[in-house]
Amino acid sequence: MKNKGLYILFLFISAPFFAQETDSLSAEKTKKPVLLVEESTAGEYDPLAPSRAAFYSAVVPGLGQAYNKKYWKIPIIYAGMATGIYFYIDQNNDYNRFRDAYKRRLAGFTDDEFYGDGATPQVSNARLIDAQRSTSRNKDYSIIATLLVYVLNIIDANVDAHLQQFNIGEDLSLETGIDINAIQSQPHYGLSLRLKLK
Repeated sequence: MKNKGLYILFLFISAPFFAQETDSLSAEKTKKPVLLVEESTAGEYDPLAPSRAAFYSAVVPGLGQAYNKKYWKIPIIYAGMATGIYFYIDQNNDYNRFRDAYKRRLAGFTDDEFYGDGATPQVSNARLIDAQRSTSRNKDYSIIATLLVYVLNIIDANVDAHLQQFNIGEDLSLETGIDINAIQSQPHYGLSLRLKLK
């Protein structure tokens, strides 16, 4: 009986301690994990910057590069587009000259610039037809080259805006390495990516 009394006394004294411990365990189970994030010194990440730069370059070529503060690319874009337009205009003028001369010959005239002053033409009708085809093809190439520079302008603005926000901190490193196999005496090439977590 004496032991039973000590046992009951022990339960009354230790009950608050056990109750607190179970309360703390249930509180720990209900707590949500907290993720601590350090602020980057590189600035805020803007997920819409690449699409905004691409849109600006699509509306006005070179405006996306100005948005990305890559001003040195703007003259290159306009020089590429101007070159394509220049060759288109030059080939179009040549095409019109060849076509007009051929039309005049079909109408029976012999006074075109390619006929010459003799009785036989210096440039034949077949050659005028070939010249029209080649200049027409060159006009198409000039248009394609101009459109290609325009599309590359949009792609460059988009990629450049992506790369401006790319993390180049010291936490990431990419290294190549060579390991010599001692048994076969052959090198093993490898690539390692290191990520430092703080």
